[in-house]
Amino acid sequence: MTAFKTLDDLGDIHGKRALVRVDLNVPMHDGAVSDDTRFRATLPTVTELADKGAIVLLLAHFGRPKGEKRPDMSLSLVTRGYSHVLGRQVQFVPDCQGDAVADALKVLRPGDVAILENTRFHKGEEKNDPALVKAMAANGDLYVNDAFSAAHRAHASTEGLAHLLPAYAGRAMEAELKALEAALGNPERPVAAVVGGAKVSTKLGVLKHLVAKVDHLIIGGGMANTFLAARGVDVGKSLCEHDLTGTAEDILDAAERANCTVHLPYDVVVAKEFAANPPSLRTCNVHEVAADEMILDVGPAAVEALSDALKNCRTLVWNGPLGAFETPPFDAATVSLARYAAALTQEGTLVSVAGGGDTVAALNHAGVADDFTFVSTAGGAFLEWMEGKELPGVKALEPAA
Repeated sequence: MTAFKTLDDLGDIHGKRALVRVDLNVPMHDGAVSDDTRFRATLPTVTELADKGAIVLLLAHFGRPKGEKRPDMSLSLVTRGYSHVLGRQVQFVPDCQGDAVADALKVLRPGDVAILENTRFHKGEEKNDPALVKAMAANGDLYVNDAFSAAHRAHASTEGLAHLLPAYAGRAMEAELKALEAALGNPERPVAAVVGGAKVSTKLGVLKHLVAKVDHLIIGGGMANTFLAARGVDVGKSLCEHDLTGTAEDILDAAERANCTVHLPYDVVVAKEFAANPPSLRTCNVHEVAADEMILDVGPAAVEALSDALKNCRTLVWNGPLGAFETPPFDAATVSLARYAAALTQEGTLVSVAGGGDTVAALNHAGVADDFTFVSTAGGAFLEWMEGKELPGVKALEPAA
């Protein structure tokens, strides 16, 4: 387990300036926040710091302005919405360093909260420029990182500040790291992993890492077709990376050497067109897919077998849907297995950790996101963790030797 300080290690912080890296990169629609999940994730940390009398200065990015000051990517656009979710007045400061922050600190009082302008308006943010790090740190007494979703980036606000100020993990970061440790760091066995998604190429690192870490690897989504093709199955018109069948064979061989059981569907839901409830819809054995058909979901018999496998597992890591879940009825396998995993979790026999944007959407669609042990909203950071990569934003929280 990575050694890091948490808010429990803070002494008296009344009147101290806390620079808190959070994720406020929320989706917008018609000028309003359309999903405040990331706002709500920050509440435990921000509320705790403010209640202890800190002056809370929130650092965040918004979109990809690439070092340009763009009004359409200003965090001023989310300040009112964040104030509403937080339940207290939040100030907006038109820069994240320099005189604008220093001037704001002259009027901010213990317990006040302010959102500083988009860190990515400065080219030095993504370059982790020491000059920008120093300028940001000048307006803080301590640093809290509560943005696991940005922890795979070595940026000024995610990594650099941790080296200049006393650094702590916020409550969301702490919960995330503990959940990940329970899932793959030191898990209860047997361990299962569900990895879905369209393409093997986007998750090669994940698959190669997992075969040596888990006991059961369940492959779904379009990437399962590439593995089926590697085993000699004719997948018809299905999405398939035929140029990666050799790589798929290598992963299957590595799994066999590691005593990891790879689960591929043996019955599938197919159609001649990708549309909701198409007339050509049918379920068949994987060896019966016609040349003009495409595989769009895992079949019910395979889902039943996967459920039996999960019944004997103690830990589950899930990233990606089993089928084209956005279009009914190709959501059936994902919904069925997710609900079964949720039931096992609620019974106390399974620790279930899921992450990634499509995964969160799929679990919400199945109505079970709140029933998993932990659901991470992080995308890239969660995937890089599943690949076994070191995350700079997490590494920087470790105390110096």
